[in-house]
Amino acid sequence: MTAAALTSTPLLPPLQIGRHTIESPVVLAPMAGITNRAFRRLCREYGSAGSEAGGASGATSLYVNEMVTSRALVERSPETMRLISHGPEEHPRSVQLYSVDPVTAGLAARMLVTEDRADHIDLNFGCPVPKVTRKGGGAALPWKTELFRGIVSAVVREAQSHDVPVTVKMRIGIDADHVTYLEAGRIAEGEGAAAVALHGRTAAQAYSGQADWSAIARLKEAVTTVPVLGNGDIWSADDALEMVRRTGCDGVVVGRGCLGRPWLFTDLAAAFAGTTARVQPGLREVTQTLRRHAAYLVDFYDGDELRGCRDIRKHIAWYLKGFPAGSSVRNQLALVDSLQALDDLIGSMDLDAPWPGEPAEGQRGRAGSPRVVALPENWLRSRELDDAQRAQVAQAELSVSGG
Repeated sequence: MTAAALTSTPLLPPLQIGRHTIESPVVLAPMAGITNRAFRRLCREYGSAGSEAGGASGATSLYVNEMVTSRALVERSPETMRLISHGPEEHPRSVQLYSVDPVTAGLAARMLVTEDRADHIDLNFGCPVPKVTRKGGGAALPWKTELFRGIVSAVVREAQSHDVPVTVKMRIGIDADHVTYLEAGRIAEGEGAAAVALHGRTAAQAYSGQADWSAIARLKEAVTTVPVLGNGDIWSADDALEMVRRTGCDGVVVGRGCLGRPWLFTDLAAAFAGTTARVQPGLREVTQTLRRHAAYLVDFYDGDELRGCRDIRKHIAWYLKGFPAGSSVRNQLALVDSLQALDDLIGSMDLDAPWPGEPAEGQRGRAGSPRVVALPENWLRSRELDDAQRAQVAQAELSVSGG
């Protein structure tokens, strides 16, 4: 399963986020439809199992749930309450909030901490999706500095009363001409955020092109009293080590690189612990992991096997990347509607196939292409909200699904 390891000196110390010590300085990036309780459980378990060979545990990383909107949380939407659910093995329990309104954000944070539903709150200011930015949310919001400050301040104020740290995740800016990250980082630090994370792309880039790691280095120079985390183009443990070397960041945030590869967190923990251990599973182990993921999804959906199997479909191509699974089997797996059907299809494959190496590595997930960012009317005219924009932003949470 794992390549040979040589124990060495840890290359990065544990990450301190408020009262939480994250031994493996790695954070799972919240991803819509991906980082639910089932996937987080799988990553944590894989990390624990892999620690024997690597001398480090990916279970000690920080696993953040997918984004939920403050408004839906305050209104206790049933699907949102499912999304913020955590397993008994999860600590710290981490919830990412999306908000465009300081009052609603504060109420959502108050609910999370007074009802003991989270040990860490992350704030999303990095989402580039048009339906979010069009209303002034996500990566568009830090352009309005006082609105940004108000949301961070409100959530920190509520969370501090229960010693729950708040972190901020953001992008470089709206586009190359409207950069916000340095000012936003300093504001977040000043308002009491426990850490800031930067995806080294603008909203206009979406996930295309190369992440600009030099921006992470500049943010590290600007924000000096709390950890700075780097995000973007971490496809392997070696990529993470290179990001730290080039930027001086205190930890890394991993998103698309772990799709179909929950063992990446074991690799990362081993790398930061100074070992060369790397998980290299054959097809038998990969399909066992896929099957376990499907079972956890069925459990997440309260035993609804069809819903769990529909959810696992999008993961199948990521799990099988680089392996010699025929197009017929891949197509049938993409239509799987029961655990028995999944078992039958797995049983028809050559499970003795070894780790394929390079073909299984590298980028995964959709990169998309650069675009003009959808924004509210006259959004870029001023760093302050006008009355029309204030009214439009107030509706932003209503248009965001997923939580």
